[in-house]
Amino acid sequence: MSKKVISDKTNLQVLYEDNHIIIVNKHAGDIVQGDKTGDKPLSDVVKDYLKDKYNKPGNVYLGVVHRLDRPTTGIVLFSKTSKALPRLNKLFSEKKTNKTYWAIVKNTPEKREAKLTHWLKKNPKTNKSTAYQKEVAGSKKAILHYKIIKSLDRYCLLEINLETGRHHQIRCQLSKIGAPIKGDLKYGFDRSNKDASIHLHARRLQFQHPVSKIDIDVIASLPEDPIWKACE
Repeated sequence: MSKKVISDKTNLQVLYEDNHIIIVNKHAGDIVQGDKTGDKPLSDVVKDYLKDKYNKPGNVYLGVVHRLDRPTTGIVLFSKTSKALPRLNKLFSEKKTNKTYWAIVKNTPEKREAKLTHWLKKNPKTNKSTAYQKEVAGSKKAILHYKIIKSLDRYCLLEINLETGRHHQIRCQLSKIGAPIKGDLKYGFDRSNKDASIHLHARRLQFQHPVSKIDIDVIASLPEDPIWKACE
């Protein structure tokens, strides 16, 4: 059995929910989990939603399975039960999930589709990664696959699948080949977006449900933005 869902247009866009998991479409600017900024994280927003929906009197359990960068939009999966969380963590660590991203970039890559392999080294002070062609001390191997799926007037739309999950991997690797993501000032785009977003969207997530074993296939609608709309 396969479950495929496309998001609605509510404030908290719930893409899929059952007894064990909830999947939402993250807005640009949301942080998935609390950090030093003190801003309310998406995990707390989801907890509030569950508390209200099910009239829960006490604390709501919610496990964070993975994260997206703050300026990035798209699919985020949470666990609603302590039973599902370790199983979901195992699915991700064993790469038994298929995550597809869309990115709008300037400077069309030379090849219409390619496999990119770099070694990324994170600088904790600047919260930025640098891509190298060869391994250097402290670096980690990063692999992604991209293909051009649409050409726009000034940009092009790439579809990306990751083999590894490194810090700022897509942003860093695309910048390295001269195709920075629109709005991504940190990785070489010439100006930021007005809402501080970048045009990187976690578009699709496919995996086997950790408890029911059904195939989950979720697609997140694109942000309300003229350039994203041109990609539909």
